[in-house]
Amino acid sequence: MNFPQLDGLVPEALAPRTRRIVLRDFAVPIDIGFHDFEVGNPQRVFVTVEVWLDEASFASRDEVECAWDYDFLRTEILSLAKARRYNLQETLARGVYALVAARAGVTALRISTSKPDVYPDCASVGVELASF
Repeated sequence: MNFPQLDGLVPEALAPRTRRIVLRDFAVPIDIGFHDFEVGNPQRVFVTVEVWLDEASFASRDEVECAWDYDFLRTEILSLAKARRYNLQETLARGVYALVAARAGVTALRISTSKPDVYPDCASVGVELASF
């Protein structure tokens, strides 16, 4: 199927200035926490990853080989979660941050983790790391 070419229709003033890929609220079961009742009892941790990319790394054509591989976000975060137990969300967040920051094309990054089941009167408690 042929799709119409629409190149040149966006005025320069409206050209994209940033390009972002988001993995939002990925629910990962993780053995995390330092309290006796937490150790050995995996908890849900929501992981959100926001990755800003340079223009060359953001797909310009509707072809798989042009895509930035964001499937790796899920698989590598799961690998980090299963690799060890964590006392602190900060440690997990640093691990995810380092993993994503090392990828080609990343120009900015924000990682957040949150535990939704800690306090009955709060949606969640968490931490965030950002490059800005």
